[in-house]
Amino acid sequence: MRQTFPLMLFAAGHGTRMGALTASTPKPLIQVAGRSLIDHALALADGGVVSKIAVNLHYLGEQIETHLAGRGVAFSWERGQILDTGGGLKAALPLLGDGPIMTLNTDAVWSGGNPLSTLAEAWDGEKMDVLFLLLPAAQARSASGRSDFVMDADGRIDWANGKTGHHYLGAQIIHPRLLNDEANQAFSLRGPWTRAMEAGRAFGVSHRGDWCDVGHPAGIAEAEDMLRAGAGVTGV
Repeated sequence: MRQTFPLMLFAAGHGTRMGALTASTPKPLIQVAGRSLIDHALALADGGVVSKIAVNLHYLGEQIETHLAGRGVAFSWERGQILDTGGGLKAALPLLGDGPIMTLNTDAVWSGGNPLSTLAEAWDGEKMDVLFLLLPAAQARSASGRSDFVMDADGRIDWANGKTGHHYLGAQIIHPRLLNDEANQAFSLRGPWTRAMEAGRAFGVSHRGDWCDVGHPAGIAEAEDMLRAGAGVTGV
């Protein structure tokens, strides 16, 4: 039987890199090729590997909640403060369960193979605590050529630390036990990721297609160009 995973969509941020575009509209509702960013993300969940979906909310979250009403999505509100990626994920665990969880940033657009299916196919819980979806840094559109990780021949990854390597595409499978040692309510996933790397349990897999960051205004046109040139995402 094909393994399925709960999916966490990160949608709580202020979207400050978008400038005036997010003054009254949350970034996940910005339109790319006639569809909101969060709808691009949700379309990926139709590939058959997602069991349930939770979305975290903070900035202008009521708009996102209204947009997704009636679509079977659970909401994790961060009303007092934004909890960052790690804190937001930990707060949403009652909605997601205690097994491995997919997470997806909602400020990117994809083409080629379904990224969530690629992660599900590559996941090996016996040896992994986290699995990242990656592209060689030079191939990641609108990302300034930044390398986040280096990956060895076995797929294990470590921080790039200035080396040329792979760009993290904002999609992963992570086991929530990595969050257990975090005492603060708000925290980044960088600490849990580092612990997984130090234990040799952090891996990467390459996306079979194209990807574009839409975290800033110039990314919108570049993403639309990418979608016109490609055939969209397969397997959804």
